[in-house]
Amino acid sequence: MTQSGTTTTRQEHYYVPQPMPWPILGSTGLFLMILGGVFVMNGSSGGWISLALGFMVILYMMFRWFGDVIRESEGGRYGGWEDVSFRWGMSWFIFSEVMFFAAFFGALFWVRAMSVPDLASLEHKALLWPGFSGQWPSAGPTFAEKFSPMAAWGIPALNTLLLLSSGVTVTIAHYALKENRRGLLNLFLFFTVALGVVFLGFQVYEYGHAYAALNLKLTTGVYGSTFFMLTGFHGFHVTVGAIMLSVILARCLSGHFKPDHHFGFEAVAWYWHFVDVVWLGLFIFVYWL
Repeated sequence: MTQSGTTTTRQEHYYVPQPMPWPILGSTGLFLMILGGVFVMNGSSGGWISLALGFMVILYMMFRWFGDVIRESEGGRYGGWEDVSFRWGMSWFIFSEVMFFAAFFGALFWVRAMSVPDLASLEHKALLWPGFSGQWPSAGPTFAEKFSPMAAWGIPALNTLLLLSSGVTVTIAHYALKENRRGLLNLFLFFTVALGVVFLGFQVYEYGHAYAALNLKLTTGVYGSTFFMLTGFHGFHVTVGAIMLSVILARCLSGHFKPDHHFGFEAVAWYWHFVDVVWLGLFIFVYWL
């Protein structure tokens, strides 16, 4: 059963769209990005071209797929059954993302709590790496160049404030939508997008500073690899989230969504809160401790 205002109607069937190429196109874009990342990390030519091509393919896929879903939603194709499916689908997607980052946090824990202390044990010191202290942060016993770890109380702390503030603004926007206060909705959703973009700008500056002033790179042993893998993948997720929020903002400005029917907004808000929580973990375990 579906409800619209005060009129209750029976949903006759579950809407199944025609086959579309967007999932395979998105997979192709991700493959190109991963392939380009492997090439870049190994110093091979063409890596950045593959990364850029993959990113453009994903942007095109998102633009076309989002457009199809928006037209279906605004055309009244979705009812209660589809809404439940969307909620379960988004829930499992976010769970898969939690597991994705859990693997990287697990690697960081293993390195800090197990591998580095073990390599600094008396047996290894005597036989392999005399003088290796095993203090964290460490690039490992075989990395001879000097580097400086990224400090927590600078741009990372500012970025934490920005991202937590964006979680507040998207929540205010959500409540404004449920109360049908369109002006407040559009204003605070714009603030959310702006905060996300500023966060990304500071992260780009941070990476440039790490490479130029700290000698901190993806190749800086185990510290550099874990630092850039965790923060880099998070930055990618913030980028995707900012794109999705921009689409939702454009839809809100066009008058889309109703107080009792707006899961597209909710799904992106869920994703953005997930990004906030992951960053808190990053700030504590990568930057601070």
